[in-house]
Amino acid sequence: MRSVYAKILAWSLVTLFISMTLLFVISRQIEMHLGAEALFRHLQTLVLEQTVQAWETGGQRGAADFIARSNRVLGWQDYVLDAKGRELSTGVDRSALAARLNGHWGQVIPNPGGLLFGTRTTDGRYMLVVEAQSSFTPWIFVIFDGLILLNVAVLAWPLAFHIGSPLRALARTVERFGQGDLSIRARSARRDEIGNLAKSFDRMADRIETLMTAERRLLQDVSHELRSPLARLSFATELVATEPDRDKALQRIRKEVSRLSTLVGSLIEMTRAEGDPAAGQRKDFPLDELIGDLVEDCAVEASARGCRIAYARGEKIALTGDPELIRRAIENVVRNAIRYAPEGSVVRVQAEMDGGCAQVQVADSGPGVPDEEIGRIFQPFYRVDDSRTTATGGVGLGLAIAMRAVKLHNGSIEAKNLRPGLLVVIRLPVS
Repeated sequence: MRSVYAKILAWSLVTLFISMTLLFVISRQIEMHLGAEALFRHLQTLVLEQTVQAWETGGQRGAADFIARSNRVLGWQDYVLDAKGRELSTGVDRSALAARLNGHWGQVIPNPGGLLFGTRTTDGRYMLVVEAQSSFTPWIFVIFDGLILLNVAVLAWPLAFHIGSPLRALARTVERFGQGDLSIRARSARRDEIGNLAKSFDRMADRIETLMTAERRLLQDVSHELRSPLARLSFATELVATEPDRDKALQRIRKEVSRLSTLVGSLIEMTRAEGDPAAGQRKDFPLDELIGDLVEDCAVEASARGCRIAYARGEKIALTGDPELIRRAIENVVRNAIRYAPEGSVVRVQAEMDGGCAQVQVADSGPGVPDEEIGRIFQPFYRVDDSRTTATGGVGLGLAIAMRAVKLHNGSIEAKNLRPGLLVVIRLPVS
């Protein structure tokens, strides 16, 4: 069952059915006992009349023989007494036994080890006292009621455990998550409302962990990367007071401010791409046209660096995703290629279908990357030592942003050396 309501209803119906069945059986037993008790009364009245008749016709011996046969057949002890409490068959005084009836003639009353019953003739001359062994006492009703309650409790416990146990586990998970353990998850296999609640918590926890991890990474990255530009900016500010050429000092300050602005913007963009993918718009768009517009925008920058971009547009490619993130990812790769392309060279961009994926290739003729370090170029703030120059600039975030944007679309990105140059391949699933 996938509904807690259905489980509770079904379990309650089963419990009610079993309890009603048990109650019916118990009622039948009580009814049979009460019927046997009425028969017992009539039978003892008959024993009394027959014993009196045997006494009147055969005397003490006749009464003794009849009582002996009656006790042997019926299985209990009968005492037939005269008005003074003496037993007709033996003459023994049984007045104390009769007194224990306390006037409750014709009623079955509890007696140690069994039951006590007494009846007498209409003229009051003779009376019968019976001591019978019986396991049925008024306490049996308490036992029967206890059995019904126990049955309900036993049947209700699995349901309570089935519902309460996962809720307690979920509460412990939420408490641990609230204490800072962001990796904890409910991971429930249930398919009812409780399972849906646990799965909703897991999705929420994944989202919060992603956002908090991105936020921590942003703070760490900012604190790490702002040290050098801030130090240079502070030094440039001090030079304004002593530098003869103030325009040169101010130009250096503007340059450092520009670098800081670029750095912060890149950090925020990377954090948004990784930590808030839901903020983007997923829709269908033509990838080939997006790359064509991007290449036109980057052509000015390429021309300023003395190189050009060649885009080999192939078949039309339709993609589903966030077009802005995809544009930023490909643009970062293209700008990275332009930054390291030698003067007079060509940056080649190509888009084509490869199986069920759209494949975008960006190749330059630059110095490439050492083979042992090519796997690290997609890490934030990683830059090859030779690229740490004023001419190339950059803060080492372009390819990291591209990788995270591509992964958000379940794609892949890799690089390999062409000798000369570097080839970056982006693969994005079409469906």
